[in-house]
Amino acid sequence: MPSHASSATTQPPASDPLGRERAHLAQSRAALRAMRADVESLDISDVTGNWVNAAILEREINDRIKALADLADTPLFFGRLDFLHAPGAALAEGSAGERFYIGRRHVHDADGDPMVIDWRAPVSQAFYRASKKDPQDVALRRRFGYTGGELTAYEDEHLTDPTAEDQAGALLAAEIERPRVGPMRDIVATIQPEQDEIVRADVHGTVCVQGAPGTGKTAVGLHRVAYLLYAHRERLARTGTLVIGPNRSFLHYIEQVLPALGELDVAQATVQDLVAKSAQVEVRGEDEAAVAALKGDARMAEVLRRAVRSGITMPTEACVVVRGSRRWRVPAYELEELVRELMEREIRYGAAMAALPQRIAHAVLVRMEQAGEAPDDRVQDAVARNPAVKAVVKAAWPPVDPAKLVLRLLSDAEFLSRCAEGVLTEQEQALLLWAKPARSVKSAKWSPADAVLIDEARDLVERTPSLGHVVLDEAQDLSPMQYRAVGRRCTTGSATVLGDIAQGTTPWSTASWDEALTHLGKPGARVEELTMGFRVPGEVIDYASRLLPAIAPELSPARSIRESVGALSIRQVPSPGQAVDSEALDAASALAPATPPQLGSAVVDACRESLKREGSIGLIAADPRIPELGAALQAAGLPYLTPGTETTAEARLTLVPASLAKGLEYDYVVLDEPAAIVDAEPDRRTGLRRLYVCLTRAVSGLTILHARPLPEALA
Repeated sequence: MPSHASSATTQPPASDPLGRERAHLAQSRAALRAMRADVESLDISDVTGNWVNAAILEREINDRIKALADLADTPLFFGRLDFLHAPGAALAEGSAGERFYIGRRHVHDADGDPMVIDWRAPVSQAFYRASKKDPQDVALRRRFGYTGGELTAYEDEHLTDPTAEDQAGALLAAEIERPRVGPMRDIVATIQPEQDEIVRADVHGTVCVQGAPGTGKTAVGLHRVAYLLYAHRERLARTGTLVIGPNRSFLHYIEQVLPALGELDVAQATVQDLVAKSAQVEVRGEDEAAVAALKGDARMAEVLRRAVRSGITMPTEACVVVRGSRRWRVPAYELEELVRELMEREIRYGAAMAALPQRIAHAVLVRMEQAGEAPDDRVQDAVARNPAVKAVVKAAWPPVDPAKLVLRLLSDAEFLSRCAEGVLTEQEQALLLWAKPARSVKSAKWSPADAVLIDEARDLVERTPSLGHVVLDEAQDLSPMQYRAVGRRCTTGSATVLGDIAQGTTPWSTASWDEALTHLGKPGARVEELTMGFRVPGEVIDYASRLLPAIAPELSPARSIRESVGALSIRQVPSPGQAVDSEALDAASALAPATPPQLGSAVVDACRESLKREGSIGLIAADPRIPELGAALQAAGLPYLTPGTETTAEARLTLVPASLAKGLEYDYVVLDEPAAIVDAEPDRRTGLRRLYVCLTRAVSGLTILHARPLPEALA
């Protein structure tokens, strides 16, 4: 609908287009406040028949009130579309066009007419995908610029008028480059066409996104959740959604994105959170890399399957059921047939254990009918509960406790040998066994990999509930068994898998997406590759991409749309009496003089220098160097935060261990001693991948300081 029809208040003159847009913003905010007031004024005292329904309705109303909050510093709309014709109408000559404002949520006036259209609505798709080659009936696309919550600028693209002069995409670039203070924000105003295609992909299909650093894959996954909840709310409200991240710091960083888009009820967790809750054990231990890799191997699924079924034994005696004066006998061979049939069906252990007494009871009922009786279902249930039947079931198909089973598997060499025969070598079996077997489940020092094994065993016993949609971020670091754990939680739903093969930094990291998707239980899922970078400056991503031939030769280097000259600075810090070897530095990089003779003081100076600029600063270093650098910052009077702590205007420097840098981003990054980051990993390839991650965390500028020689690919 035309924007001037939204309100009867006086509009600024046509000669003041910015004033007219500000007026529409003010009217839209007033309409949003009225929508919230309408919900707050609802009286539900006599609406429901009982207190349970009343509590549910009250919670839904409170959620609606929260969703209608007007965030003063968040633009209510960020774009406008002027169509040549009314969307959906026949493109007849002279048909009236319409104007729509695109924003984070739907806003309507007192008459129900839209003042702001939700970015997820079908009509909003043209805002992201229309172009001069394919205008999609859009005459004009307008983008708005804001300072805080105040509308300060706009720029237009005339998509169907070849003679019109378009303004440069300065506002789009400014929004992408806006300083990062606080947690991750949404990218709803800057979604690009290739990203939008993934965001709006069908809910029934699983999508895997291979994305180089800075291509926005995490934001795409989060916006996809918001879109699916909009387009399929009833279904997903019933089945549930979940965002899985690599660690708590990462989840804290992204936790405000979905609420800013109006979605308040999406659960977030790490894989470890999920399996620890399912396994019901306390994770207190750590495995060596080789042991963790073996426990994460897909072959462990077969070992566990054998272990779960290892207690099944064939009945050797008949089952005699006494009812009144009659005795009903089921011979051993028939009992064995029932047990073998359930084994061959490969249904879950617990379901088969529940079915077996009913099968035996049915055999008894057949005999009753043959004797002229007419038993019904109640008789069958009673027979299934008969002590004689229970005794047969307990002996033939005994209960299995998943945690106790895994405890036995890791403690009992003979039991492990029987379950792993032909699957694991003797050396691998020896690697799995605990040096000091635990006496009980509670006393055991379970590792994260152990919890995944227990989760697998539990699913073999009873089915894991499935969600409607799961977003799995930083997926390249998962082991095959972890993929299986995630896949169990979306067996009847779909998934969005996000990651970058080049950023895999675990010993068991993903070799290919085809292999990963097979372990996830989604073989043949659609794989999309994002190579256009929006976050990392071109100079930085080009430098980091020198590592790709060594860490992921099959991947294409990312191309950045941002050419920020001077974004990369490489400084060699000499030890006392050592001269700077300028030949070891890349000729295209800026060589700044390192006046302090020691690396620690040079790092502190680089942090001071970065703090003079606007935005967040991340000091990234190898994990073993974090205590030393933390002490140096304290001695210099520079307060710093830890990853996951929200930055503010007063506290903008975060000290980041390299192991936690993945998924995070900072306006300016100071990178300490690349060689130390490489050496901190168990092998050189993993170390170079970790370095690649750290090099690509910067949004505006990267300063590298080193006293040791740089890795060969970078030197």
